[in-house]
Amino acid sequence: MKATYFLGNQTFEVRERPVPKAQPGTVVIRNYACGVCGTDVHIYHGEPGSAEVHPPVVLGHEYSGVITELGAGVQGLQVGDHVTIDPNIYCGVCPACRNGKKQMCSHMEAVGVTMDGGFAEYSMVPAAQALRLNPEVPLEFGAMSEPLACCIHGIDRAEIKVGDTVCVVGGGAIGLLLLQLARLSGAARVIVSEPNAIRREKALLLGADFCLDPLEAGALEKYMDYTDGEGADVVIECAGNHAAVESAFQFAKRGATILLFSVPSVGAVYELPLFDVFQKELTIRGTFVNPDTHQRAVALINSGRIQIAPILTHSYSLDELPEAIAKQMSADSIKVLVRA
Repeated sequence: MKATYFLGNQTFEVRERPVPKAQPGTVVIRNYACGVCGTDVHIYHGEPGSAEVHPPVVLGHEYSGVITELGAGVQGLQVGDHVTIDPNIYCGVCPACRNGKKQMCSHMEAVGVTMDGGFAEYSMVPAAQALRLNPEVPLEFGAMSEPLACCIHGIDRAEIKVGDTVCVVGGGAIGLLLLQLARLSGAARVIVSEPNAIRREKALLLGADFCLDPLEAGALEKYMDYTDGEGADVVIECAGNHAAVESAFQFAKRGATILLFSVPSVGAVYELPLFDVFQKELTIRGTFVNPDTHQRAVALINSGRIQIAPILTHSYSLDELPEAIAKQMSADSIKVLVRA
């Protein structure tokens, strides 16, 4: 089988190795499609992922495939099942796990981060991490289950109420998923702030009520006009840069919740507008990975309630992983897949 290893220092190497044999409690998967995540981009540049990375390792934690072998003791799955992988594996015994905060696990492992993942033709994972997709669902869509699960956790943290006005800052893959989830959560209006015209068009296609280019002269005035001079009840920042965070505070209504969803660069800082927090009585929240939300993501994808196809823009082979990483960082992509 072919596997693309990350060696560190922005270097990959394609290697041939034996197809893994299922161990007790595991399944072997013929990988099909794996998304390039912003976390992969951070790891590529030497920054940490959701857990510490020790090259050489096969990255890729957003993926789907077909089960080819079951290990001893595996129940509830069969050879031939179409599955997606929940990459995060929690210890279950640390204080965070025992107190219902497993995403803060002190010993978290992650498929495609600390152990070999989706940028290979085959993978072996604990059976508990494999969630079954409906067979009629395209496997490319199944590869989006993990980012969707993270978005669901973010939406839970945002606590959108029926009738709220929601502003999503950033129209990449995550922003376009959050836009749809905000609508499903009962938002009366969803606004998307995005400088890229292609992404604004996608946002309107996927149900945004209003889009603005934050770099355009008078953008804030247009936004405030649209929101009757008030701003949004919930602002979700998912662009990961200083300007986006600054605009999130500008877009927030009095009493609003600001969810900082994006994965920032290590060491990134922002001067908190303390008087705004005080005067507007703002609630500021973070969100991390996808505790207990992956099954809900699979249910949404299986149901067809979330549109995935418009978000997928480019596809590469395992031999082209550096090109796939570069394309994911480019302005003309939304979501890049690597096909095994």
